[in-house]
Amino acid sequence: MIARRLAAEALGSAFLLAAVIGSGIMGERLCGGNVAIALLANTLATAAALVVLISIFGPVSGAHFNPAVTLFFALGREISPALGAAYVGAQLIGALGGAWAAHLMFEVPVFEISAKLRDGPAQMFSEFVATFGLIATIAGAIRYRPSWTAALVGLYIGAAYWFTASTSFANPAVTIARAFSNSFAGIAPHSAPGFIGAQLAGAVAGYGVFGWLFAPAAAVSPSGSVAAGAGQQ
Repeated sequence: MIARRLAAEALGSAFLLAAVIGSGIMGERLCGGNVAIALLANTLATAAALVVLISIFGPVSGAHFNPAVTLFFALGREISPALGAAYVGAQLIGALGGAWAAHLMFEVPVFEISAKLRDGPAQMFSEFVATFGLIATIAGAIRYRPSWTAALVGLYIGAAYWFTASTSFANPAVTIARAFSNSFAGIAPHSAPGFIGAQLAGAVAGYGVFGWLFAPAAAVSPSGSVAAGAGQQ
């Protein structure tokens, strides 16, 4: 039922943003000025939330929560363009709702604009790498370890928070929602288009590379022999 799928995408995106922004606010308030501790708290909460949200909403909608992920599946014709567009709309609405919910929980102004600039080639390239790696994780997990998908995505995003200069937004809906939060997790609207462009480019590149790399004919059986096709695995 399409309504349930869209509701799952909206709710999952809302809880994800509540986790990202809420943990950023809490971490910043409690860290005593230690930005590393605040980022660690932000990382752990976000990664844990992703594992839970993908696990519970995955059977309903596939748990994309991310226009870049929806684009990946649309390119592979696993979701129609019309439904993909509806997913993106639900993700954006949910993400903004989650950001505003976090503000309400922490008694900050509900409607804000971030002043945190995240500009420069290194930041853009970081978002390309972060999204490219996210697509690799999803494509590989679905192909070879479907029951591990939630854990693998959570682990990857947790790691990417620290190995990318941008702290791995890797999600256009998340980027837009964080532009409306002048908090630890925020991003200035001026910086958002560059992030979004890099994320979409990373998703397209990921589809091209990992659609080929993880194709059925490339699968290796546990014995080490190369399987000739999906029917032989």
